[in-house]
Amino acid sequence: MMNRKPIVLIGAGGHCKSVIDVIEHLDEWFIAGIVGLPEERGSKILGYEVIGDDNDLELLAANYNSFHISLGFISSPQKRIDIWKKITLLKVNMPVLISPRAYVSRHAHIGAGSIVMHYAVINAAATVGENTIINTRALVEHDAVISSHCHIATAAVINGGVTVGEASFVGSGAITRQGVSIPGRSFIKANSLVK
Repeated sequence: MMNRKPIVLIGAGGHCKSVIDVIEHLDEWFIAGIVGLPEERGSKILGYEVIGDDNDLELLAANYNSFHISLGFISSPQKRIDIWKKITLLKVNMPVLISPRAYVSRHAHIGAGSIVMHYAVINAAATVGENTIINTRALVEHDAVISSHCHIATAAVINGGVTVGEASFVGSGAITRQGVSIPGRSFIKANSLVK
């Protein structure tokens, strides 16, 4: 842990556990603590302490430089967006987190604060926006554009040239036809076929 830098996670639910597992496989970061609900303070998630709630973000930003939003997104992206706006005003670092078990083409681009989970694939010339979750085993093919604040859920397939609008959710196992455009704030159910 000598050369690792501290990072604070914001969100102490189920998705946080998956984020922890990714970070534990990275050489660059160690988890300094988690921001959760007021009643979660002092509890532990996989051995890491909940050290504060949203009201402590300004104080934490004075002590830590790097943060990641580990709050999940299924029914609505709004909470993640609100936290994103609040934390970016504090001028902290929001690093891209990529599991070493994922594949990201060197010709792809991933925006700040996004995470690529285990066994996901981001192919050549694909673009992923800010504060986006590319979940376990998801596939983002060549030339696809995933806008900011999206969640591409487990084993979803975003085929070549697809555009996913901002703040959209693509459910587990959903498949998009090549070249389709999905409007912002869409909710694509699990196992859907998007033509």
